[in-house]
Amino acid sequence: MKRSDDTAVADLMPAPSPSAERFAADLGRRIRTLRETQSLSRRQLALESNVSERYLAHVESGSGNISVMLLARVADALRVCVVDLFARDDDVPQNDLSRHARIALIGLRGAGKSTLGAMLAKAHRIPLVELNREVAHETGLPTSEVMSLYGTGGYRRIEQRVLERAVHERAEAVIVAGGGIVNCEEAFDFLLAHCFTVWVRARPEEHMARVLAQGDLRPMAGHVEAMDDLRHILATREPLYRKADLVIDTSGETVRQSFAKLKRELASMNVAA
Repeated sequence: MKRSDDTAVADLMPAPSPSAERFAADLGRRIRTLRETQSLSRRQLALESNVSERYLAHVESGSGNISVMLLARVADALRVCVVDLFARDDDVPQNDLSRHARIALIGLRGAGKSTLGAMLAKAHRIPLVELNREVAHETGLPTSEVMSLYGTGGYRRIEQRVLERAVHERAEAVIVAGGGIVNCEEAFDFLLAHCFTVWVRARPEEHMARVLAQGDLRPMAGHVEAMDDLRHILATREPLYRKADLVIDTSGETVRQSFAKLKRELASMNVAA
């Protein structure tokens, strides 16, 4: 079966270095943003550029290699110069209000990040970005399968990519990050630099009880020392979590009480959410 030229090019390319992966992610984001700005579907861009839709999907997700000739076709279809696709955009857009306009909630499962994040986004009528859901949307797979297929390192790279895209595309947002994002230095540094971060914490016993109450029995599966493991994780990550701008302890509180405290603390620090 004859393969398309763009697929053949991808097969011949060597495995990318970390800097090349970052470049590919930035390039994919720029192409996707230009396409969406012009209200073009991926299929329309594929037809106009004579580059397969499947290949464009890989490029836009930051997981595909692309030749200069193919990139020139895409640029022509988007009505921009090819060099415009290489313009650096590492900085937050000029119309960014400030990092305080994005609030990122960090911490382990069971502390209340997702619940408080959804309530905060709704109260202030700004977007809610849950990174685990963005990873699932990006890959088309449940997060558990992403972790199984790509490992922790691969998952963190995808998580960082969707985080950077969220920051570049949204001047205001509530971002709910995965508990382990603090273990990826580059991603966590980016989060701290571009978002007002809140560590949502609770006692280990409450973390466990809340997760189990949600019907998630994974913390106990095959782990008779689950609580010891949880305490160890908390102790290991605490110095990293403490880098957050604000710490909210939800232990022994109702959701309503924790949310009121969060709003009060954010207001006292003049955080514009």
